[in-house]
Amino acid sequence: MSSELLAPLDLAFWHLESAEHPMHLGALAHFDPRPGTDGGQILELLAERAAAIPRLRMCVRGVWLPLGGAAWVADKDFDVHRHVRRVRLPSGDFETEAVRAAGELMERPLERGLPPWRMYVLTGEDDGAFAVLVKLHHALADGMRAVAIGAGILDQLAAPTARRRRPVPPRSWLPGPHQVAGFARDRVGELTRAVGIGASVMRASRLELGAGSPLAADSSGTRRLATAVLDHEDVQRIRRAEGGTANDVLLAVVAGGLRRWLLERESRIPGAEPRALVPVSRRRPGAPPGSGNKLSAYLLGLPVAEPDPLARLAAVRAAMDRNKAAGPGRGAGAVALLADQLPSLAHRFGAPLAGNAARILFDLLVTSVPLPRSQLSLGGCPLRAIHPMAPLARGQSLAIAMSTYGGRVHIGLVADGKAVPDLDLLADSFGQELADLLGASAAR
Repeated sequence: MSSELLAPLDLAFWHLESAEHPMHLGALAHFDPRPGTDGGQILELLAERAAAIPRLRMCVRGVWLPLGGAAWVADKDFDVHRHVRRVRLPSGDFETEAVRAAGELMERPLERGLPPWRMYVLTGEDDGAFAVLVKLHHALADGMRAVAIGAGILDQLAAPTARRRRPVPPRSWLPGPHQVAGFARDRVGELTRAVGIGASVMRASRLELGAGSPLAADSSGTRRLATAVLDHEDVQRIRRAEGGTANDVLLAVVAGGLRRWLLERESRIPGAEPRALVPVSRRRPGAPPGSGNKLSAYLLGLPVAEPDPLARLAAVRAAMDRNKAAGPGRGAGAVALLADQLPSLAHRFGAPLAGNAARILFDLLVTSVPLPRSQLSLGGCPLRAIHPMAPLARGQSLAIAMSTYGGRVHIGLVADGKAVPDLDLLADSFGQELADLLGASAAR
C-alpha cells in the first residue's frame, strides 16, 4: 500500500493529542437557506463532495521506520457517512443553539484509526436555517490547508472536473539510494539549526506562569464557544488613519477586549503582559497548499495594562514590526520550526513534555485565517458567516481565531468551559473595543 510520512510538525500535533486535549481545529459556517432546501439534502451534498477529496480518505498508521513515525494511508474501509452527521437543534434562537451545540461537539476527540475529520449539519425545527460545523485534526490541516479542503466542498470552488481527477499517488517514505549518501551531512545541518532554534525558545520561556489569571487555569477538558462579528471597513478606517496592518488593528482590539473583560469580571490587570502566539504561514504566496502544516509564529505581548486604545494600537504595531524584522525563527514561535528538526522518536515520547511547556511560552493563541473574497455558497445557499475555531493548548483556557468574509471580520473563541464560563462577555467586548478605537482615531 502506498503511504506518505507525516511531516514532522504534523507528527508533533498527532502525538500532542490526548482525550482531554483534542488537537483539532474547525469552523462554524452559517448559511441562508433557499426555498426547498432541507438538512437531508445538505447532508448528502457534503458527503458526496467530501468523499471526492483524496486527503479526506486517508488515515494515520504507525510505521516501523523511522522509529516513532507515522504515515498517511488510504482507509480501505472508508465510509463517508461515518464522518458526516446531522444534528437537530432544540427550539430557540438558532444561532445561539448552534454555537452551544458546536461547543459540545468540539469537546469530543476525533476517533483514531479513521480519517481524522468530521462534518456536522446543524438544523433547526421550522425555518430551514442550517449551519455546518467542520472539525479537522491539526495533523491533517493548518488554516491554509483547511481553506483548500473547503474549496472542494463549497459550490463555486468544487468544480466537477476537479472532483473527477485521479489523485496523485503519495510518495513513498522509503529513501532511495541517492538519498543515503547525503543523510549524515543533512542531519548535522539540522542539528545545528535545532540548537539555535532551541536556544531562542529557551530565552522566550518564563518562570512566572500568571497565577490567578483566567488565561492560565488548569484544563478541565470541557469546551465553550462564542462568536463575534466586526465591521471590516471600520478596521480599514483605523488602519488608514493610524498605519500598520489590518491584523495590527485586530490584535489591538483583542488586547483592548481582554482588558475590558478582565475589568468587568473584577479580575486584576496582570503586571506582565499576556503573551499571544500569532501563527504565521510559511507557504509561499500563490503556492499550492500541500499536504503538511507549514507554520511558524510570532510572540506578542498584549498591552492590556495600557488604558488608551490608540497607545495600545501603537504598542502592538511596534511589537509586530520588531517581530517581522527579526523573522519567525525567534522566540516561542520557533517551537514549530524546532519540530521540523527533531526525529520522529522525539515527537513520540516528548509530546507530553512539549504539551505541558506551552503555558511557559505563551498565554493564548490569536490567529487569522484568510478566505476567498468571492461570495460562497453550499447547495445554492449563500454563506452568511464563518467563524474559525483554533485548538486549545494544554494548560491554557483561550484561543481566538479570525476570518474576513463578506465585509465582516468573523471571530471564533474557544475556551475551557470551566475556566471561562463568561466567554460571551469577552466576545461582546471586541465590538465595544473596535468602536472605542474608531472613535479615538476619528477624534484626533
